[in-house]
Amino acid sequence: MRQIVCLAGENWQNVPTRTQQLMLRMKDAQILFFEPSPPKGSRHDRGSRRVRPNLIVCTLPPALTAEPSNSFFYRWSQRRCVRYLQAVLDKHHFRDPVLWCATPEGAQYLEDVAYRGLVYDCYQDWPACPDPWENDLTAAADVVFAASPDLMGRRMLHNPNVALLPFGCSYSMFAKEGLPRPPALARLRGPILGFVGTLWPDLDLTPLLYLAQARPDCDIVLVGPDRGCVMLPELEAYPNVHLLGAVESVDLPDYVASFQVCLYLLRRSELQKDIIHSRLFDCLSSGRPIVAMLRPDQVEHFPDVIYGAHSPGEFVQLCSTALAERGSWIRERRREYGRAAAWSERANEVNRILESIGLFT
Repeated sequence: MRQIVCLAGENWQNVPTRTQQLMLRMKDAQILFFEPSPPKGSRHDRGSRRVRPNLIVCTLPPALTAEPSNSFFYRWSQRRCVRYLQAVLDKHHFRDPVLWCATPEGAQYLEDVAYRGLVYDCYQDWPACPDPWENDLTAAADVVFAASPDLMGRRMLHNPNVALLPFGCSYSMFAKEGLPRPPALARLRGPILGFVGTLWPDLDLTPLLYLAQARPDCDIVLVGPDRGCVMLPELEAYPNVHLLGAVESVDLPDYVASFQVCLYLLRRSELQKDIIHSRLFDCLSSGRPIVAMLRPDQVEHFPDVIYGAHSPGEFVQLCSTALAERGSWIRERRREYGRAAAWSERANEVNRILESIGLFT
């Protein structure tokens, strides 16, 4: 059976991350999933937990320092992590596995852990990591997966073997018909225009301010946890704006299915990034009309099925256009895009590429 050692950039979560989604779909593989080191001073639980018959989650020891310049403590922490990694590999009889790095920190272990092939999954920027780590990891990898064309172009400066692998979605959940209307929406009578996602501090809610004022006949619903969104107090002053907070991930399709229009907003910190997040693919899977704010000079994604706005005023106009949309062709076209972005399809592409280059035999 294939063996994979995954050095993850995030802890194992109830709402699966990109890395989890891909690892859960690796064909015929035993997987050791290592969570990143917890903060300095944390207690290290040396145990492991089996989350699937073929997948075990472990946590790397806490680091005394994250600064390579602090040479003694850095080297001591690194050696401790290497000893722990090797002990876990020995315990579970892993010999020359495929090493899957979902964080540039994996570069620290390339000389100390035996592996038969190296994969780097580049799905975001890592400003906290020293540039040489990511460049060295990229150069050493047998294949690099990049989540966007921009990330792909930057990684190709150090390795020509880069494949585009965008984020995926839970297609089967969001494509279901006849989903029940959540009780939280039961009292709403107007058309529902909904946003689903985390309310980050820098989330630009300006389009919704315009929309709330211009369309008092519509209910604007925001579903997701508030992480200190600066503009939220101004928005929630409107009577047709409804903040529902976080809901269970299994219930999200019910909310999206109850929207007449799905809304996609931008974070100011991401105006120069071209990553398409899973939430947009989820909305495509539902078939619902989507009105999205575009970044400056952005090449539009899915211009045939998404209403893309360049200004808050245009955003309001396109919401009215989306509400008037009729016919089933465009709905089915959106679902085709969602189906193509299903995590199962993304994982199939990964398996195909790893088989073609001989890492999976």
